[in-house]
Amino acid sequence: MPHRTTRTHAVGPRGRGVHRLVADALRAAQPGDTVVVAPGRYQESLELARRVLLIAEQGPGTVVLAAPPGGAPALRVLGPDCLLRGLDLEGADPGDPAVTVTAGAGLVLDHCTVSGGRIEVRGPEGAEPGDFREGEEGTSAVLLRDCRLTGARHAALRLSGGARVRIESTTVTDVDGVGAVLAGTARLDVTGLRLESTTGSGIRLRGRSRLRMTESRLTSPGRAGLLLEDTAHALVTTTRIETPGTAGLHLGGDSHADLIDTRVLRPAASALVLQDAARLTADGCTVTAPGANGLLATGTARARLNDCRLEDCGFSAVHLADRAEAAFTDCRVRRGAEHGFHVAGSAVLGLTDSTVGGIALTGVAVTDEARATVTGCRIDTVHTGVAVASPAGTRVAGSTVVGAARAGLEVSGGGRAVLTGNRVTGSGAAGLLLDSGSEATVEGGSVEGGSGSGVVVWTGARPVIGGLRIDGTGRNGVYFAEGAGGLLTSCDLVGTRLPALHLAAGAAPRLRRCRVLDCPAPFGGDGSAAPVLEQCDVDGVPLAFAGALHPPAAPVPPVLPGLPAVPAVPLPPAAAPAELPTAEPEEEHLDDLLAELATLVGLDRVKHDVQSMVKLMQAVRLREEAGLPAPPLSRHLVFAGNPGTGKTTVARLYGRLLKALGLLRRGHLVEVDRSALVGEYVGHTGPRTAAAFNRALGGVLFIDEAYSLVPESGGHDFGLEAVATLVKLMEDHRDDVVVIAAGYPADMARFVGSNPGLSSRFTRTLLFEDYSAADLVAIVEHQAREHRYELTGPARLRLLHHFETLPRGAGFGNGRSARQTFQEMTERQAQRMAEAVTPTPDQLSTLEPADLPVAALG
Repeated sequence: MPHRTTRTHAVGPRGRGVHRLVADALRAAQPGDTVVVAPGRYQESLELARRVLLIAEQGPGTVVLAAPPGGAPALRVLGPDCLLRGLDLEGADPGDPAVTVTAGAGLVLDHCTVSGGRIEVRGPEGAEPGDFREGEEGTSAVLLRDCRLTGARHAALRLSGGARVRIESTTVTDVDGVGAVLAGTARLDVTGLRLESTTGSGIRLRGRSRLRMTESRLTSPGRAGLLLEDTAHALVTTTRIETPGTAGLHLGGDSHADLIDTRVLRPAASALVLQDAARLTADGCTVTAPGANGLLATGTARARLNDCRLEDCGFSAVHLADRAEAAFTDCRVRRGAEHGFHVAGSAVLGLTDSTVGGIALTGVAVTDEARATVTGCRIDTVHTGVAVASPAGTRVAGSTVVGAARAGLEVSGGGRAVLTGNRVTGSGAAGLLLDSGSEATVEGGSVEGGSGSGVVVWTGARPVIGGLRIDGTGRNGVYFAEGAGGLLTSCDLVGTRLPALHLAAGAAPRLRRCRVLDCPAPFGGDGSAAPVLEQCDVDGVPLAFAGALHPPAAPVPPVLPGLPAVPAVPLPPAAAPAELPTAEPEEEHLDDLLAELATLVGLDRVKHDVQSMVKLMQAVRLREEAGLPAPPLSRHLVFAGNPGTGKTTVARLYGRLLKALGLLRRGHLVEVDRSALVGEYVGHTGPRTAAAFNRALGGVLFIDEAYSLVPESGGHDFGLEAVATLVKLMEDHRDDVVVIAAGYPADMARFVGSNPGLSSRFTRTLLFEDYSAADLVAIVEHQAREHRYELTGPARLRLLHHFETLPRGAGFGNGRSARQTFQEMTERQAQRMAEAVTPTPDQLSTLEPADLPVAALG
């Protein structure tokens, strides 16, 4: 059969032998022919049923093929191997297809633009999606090369059935919905995609669909950058996901994603979210500045991360809950507002050869029934290095904790841990903190330096410690609280500043083959302790305990807040290890703090009083600097007001103001009530109150419901002992602490009048008035702005009416009631959005009248 010569068909507004309509030229064309279209706008709905090359005569941007009104697409592809080059395809309705490709058909779009509608590709049903393998070449029924998809609604690209699509160097932008949606067994291969400004997720995969994407960038999707559901799979390499409206990557169902050399930057929520039975592997990836977690895994999700970086997280860098499991190897977690790793529920964490640093709270926190294995890691510049509160059994081995503000390694009550060959250096309060009810085994390792004790064994704890070296600690080598015990074998206590071993009343540890070297004394504490010593020595001489303790060789430094005094007053049970000191606060400017005060809702009278006191204190400081005598000034205050009127908030800000004025060293707030000050038996209240007071040195002691220390009926009460202790301590530390007593207005006069020392020190009362209805609305709006919600005008008016008519009885909580109302509104809005088919970002962030509490709608 002779070979047929291909022909070229021209389309244009004039010329002999030129088709006026593109459709006429297509009907005349045979397989393999070329249709050349002159510049212009052609309003037609075209069908390609055979292999044809359709090109713009003068290149991209000169020919527009626009779908006519009525719902038909601009182009329907029914046959294989069709190619369009340099054409603009324009849909009639953004919510409808501009281009459709049916099962078995094939299309190449080269340097084309598709606007005002989506590309819809339907593949054969029942086709297997296949798995992605390194080096595999993708095959496609549709190829988009150097194209632009813009202005679609719902989705710019939709794949279903067994569709196969490949994208190269293409831009998807300004989509009122999702950039690309895959369903069924569809498969999408992407290289060089630029996806920008979608109101929904960047790419959504459902069913058994597959995505392979490389060298791409997803910028500002309204929701998740990538959303995977069901059993979908994505392989993503050398890609950036920037500023997504929710997560960078969200996996649910049994979906699976592999990330290689991929970056997720500044997501509004968590960067990597795994739910249900989803699985994630990530190699060489970076997460930067997520609004919430770097990685959040729940359900039975599984994650494996290698050589990854998680930086500047708004919440914990990694949060594992339920029965999720995650393994991190050679990873870096730097800077974060909460924990580095928070392992909760029955989750499991493996952390190997990784570093954690610059974390506000705990490097690795293990709670509930979770467990963790931490091996060969470095944790630095954190509040607590590793904290174990779970009985499931956590192991920390061959790791280093440097410069923890509180404790290097902590095992809380009910926690169980094995600590092997670890090095803890420079801790602020304790190298190892073993709380009451903990079960800890320490094998080898060292505790070096730091301002606290090497090991603190709290009341009733019985650790087993072997081969540990404690060297150069700022306080005791090992501090045994009341009734503490345990076994220490082959341990060295070297060069401690205070006695090597502090033994509180009833402490009965067993020490076997331990050495005390170059310490001021071997023992300190209470002579009633009963240690058992076996083959121990002090500086080469056999160690003995005769009940009479040696005094320290050097003066005892001031007591750190929350740590026991040695050897004077033992710390009572109320001052548990949870109250060890925190890091020093950062410097703040007075003008910034006054501006922060001014932004508080309502409280006009209180704000005026605080500003007046600040001016007075500035004047006092100026007189002192000029060598003039200072007028009498009491900084202690009474805050009188009903619950929820902002007393704690103002107290915390007051401390920071005094620090900025140079009148307090730290300016921190320690909040207590009767239960934290009053003991349960004779001799218990004084030390308990002193411990709480010591924690507030350099800052503010805020006593909530202070009137409860003074019984209305008179008579003997341990609360009166707490008041007397407070009065003496306020006198002894008049320049290093501020006490604020808070409570109901009617009861605070009784409290101040109960002791002459109180009435002479509390000379100023700030009255916190109840919030007005408008103030409560402002509090709700402030909460809404913080969480990216907005109230409509009708909702604001309805809310104002609700607060105006809300009963203000004993259960009314002022600001707390406003915050509870906001929470209920978000919950009701979430239920309403769950019933919407495809809610827009505006709908998701808008609070309507229907979202108000039921009581407000009646």
